[in-house]
Formats: sequence, structure tokens, C-alpha cells
Amino acid sequence: MLGDGAATFDVCHVGVVLRVLLGVQAVLWLATLYDSAGPVDWLMRWGQGSAVALPGCLLWLVGVCGARRWLGRRGASTQWAAVVLWGALSAAYGHVQFWLMDWWLGQQSLAPWALVAPMATGAALAAVCLAWLRQRQGRTDPAQVQARLVELQARIRPHFLFNTLNTAIALVQVDPDRAEAVLEDLAELFRRALASPETHSSLADEVELARRYLGIEQLRFGERLSVNWHVDESAGAALVPTLLLQPLVENAVKHGVESDPQGGWVRVEASRKGGRVVVTVSNSVPSPLDPAAAPASGTPRRGHGIALRNVRQRLLLMHDVQAEFETALRPVSPDAGQHCFVVRLSFPAGGTP
Repeated sequence: MLGDGAATFDVCHVGVVLRVLLGVQAVLWLATLYDSAGPVDWLMRWGQGSAVALPGCLLWLVGVCGARRWLGRRGASTQWAAVVLWGALSAAYGHVQFWLMDWWLGQQSLAPWALVAPMATGAALAAVCLAWLRQRQGRTDPAQVQARLVELQARIRPHFLFNTLNTAIALVQVDPDRAEAVLEDLAELFRRALASPETHSSLADEVELARRYLGIEQLRFGERLSVNWHVDESAGAALVPTLLLQPLVENAVKHGVESDPQGGWVRVEASRKGGRVVVTVSNSVPSPLDPAAAPASGTPRRGHGIALRNVRQRLLLMHDVQAEFETALRPVSPDAGQHCFVVRLSFPAGGTP
């Protein structure tokens, strides 16, 4: 797991690599337009430029990715100097590699001055990339802070706290062991929301925390709440944003069970498919035909979607273009009039190094 400093230089993600390569290509496309005599000449110049730029760009990405922990422990001035210098050297490598091919064909010799332009360009583009990486990390930190505040507010909702304590008090006389378990689960929820400084955790830990939350809610709702778990142990090692599952199961209980006098169900599934992990949280939806489960307008109550947006944002910040987040209202079965709300997450099994 990377620290905050090293996370700035985590260019190993596919999304970051694609953005850097496309950004360099965009600069190259524009630069080769100036001296081109026509479309064909422009394409030829762009192809020659790509033969120089792509090897250097890839070398720069590999170098920064490999040195990200070292860079994260250095001061800002050292970071800038190292990254810019590596950009100049990487561009020189690309130019020399292209020259060696020409030299092999006997077309030209390498003049020292010929390295000045590619090295200056490589240094400038490296500086631009570093500025973008810093700005990108600057967006991540406030999002994590916002996520912590959202979860903090959710964890200390008065009615949840009071209901849990009242449940524990009622169990003290009849089932002391269960009352103790309820308080332990509540303490763990508070500990994770208030005390944990980590922004990432394993999926196995998130599943355990969600189990604790749903265990408390099952005591409160009794037979009105049915919970089904289908979790593949091989998916447990995947790294995910902290407090990823708990807001989803809380939403499922709030909108699928609490608002339905008949109760409902929540299903949590997690499986590993090749190099990806798929997590699905689904819940029953109160029938709009039930006047007790719907407001006077006859339509089901909807939330503001804050928790869903929060989870989606943090998942995308961690896994970028490799993450998938989908929500849908689906029929329980093809011939049934009942529906369920489904949240589906998909992300790399390897997580963040």
C-alpha cells in the first residue's frame, strides 16, 4: 500500500498510462502540423515523431512507476528535479534509438546538438505530467476527507445509535452474550469510522464490517430482514476504498426493508472472475401498489444518492478506468411484478500496490 507521497507518482494504472500517452501524442500531432506540406507529409512526420516519442514516454512511465516509493520520501524540489531530468534522459533515449535505426541504414550521423530539442521537450512534458499528477492527487485527498465525513455522519445517526443501544439493553437480561456481541459490533463500526487513518482496506475486512452492521440490523428488524451472503474467499485479498460495502448495505436496509412494513431482503455477493472482482449488493424494493410502503403520491421514496455517489467516486479514484460502478432496478424474475435494486461493482483483483 502506498503512502500519500508515493501515491502521487503511482503511474502504473492503465488509465494514467493511457492519458499520458494520449497527451504526448496530442502534442506531437499539433507540433508536426507546423512544417508539414500536406496530409501525407503530416502523417509521415507524425509517424517519425511517434517512433521517437513512444519509447521515451514508456521509459519515463516505467522509471517513475519503479521509483515511486523513493520519490514519495523526497522533498518537492528533489521530486521535480528527478522527474524532469528523467524526462530529458528518456527523450534522449528515444531519439538515439531512432538514430541507430537510421545509422544502420547509413542515412545520417548523430550530431550532439540534435539531442537538445528532444531533451528539452522531454523535460517540459515531464514537468507538465508531474503537475497533472500533483493536481490529480490534490483531488483525491479532499474526496477521501469528504468520504470520511459522510461515513462519520452515517455512523452517528441518532436513531441508529439509540436503536442499537436499546436493543443491547433489552438483551442484557435475556441474552447477555448477544448483548455483548451487539456492543462489540457497534464499537467496531465507530472505530472504523472515527479512528482508522487508512484509505484502503481488503475486501475481506469490508465484508466483515458489513456483516457486523447487518447483524445489528437483523436484531432490530427480526424476521422482517432476511440477509443472504455469497462471498468467494479468493476475492477477499482485493484492496478497496475503506468503508466501501457498509454504506451500500445501509442503503439497502433503509430503502428496501425499513420502508416496507412487510420487510425485505438483502443479498451480498462477491466473486473473482479471472483478474477482476465483482461485488453485487441487491435488495428488495417495496411495491408501489402497497399504500403503507409508498407516500401519498403513489411512487416509492427515493434517497438523495449521496452514499452511492460517494462510493462510486472513491472507487474511480482508486482504480480509474479499470473500475465499473452500475446501479439498476431489475425484476426479481421475468414473470414477477416485484423488483429489486442492484448495485454492481467491478475492479481489478490486485488492488493498489
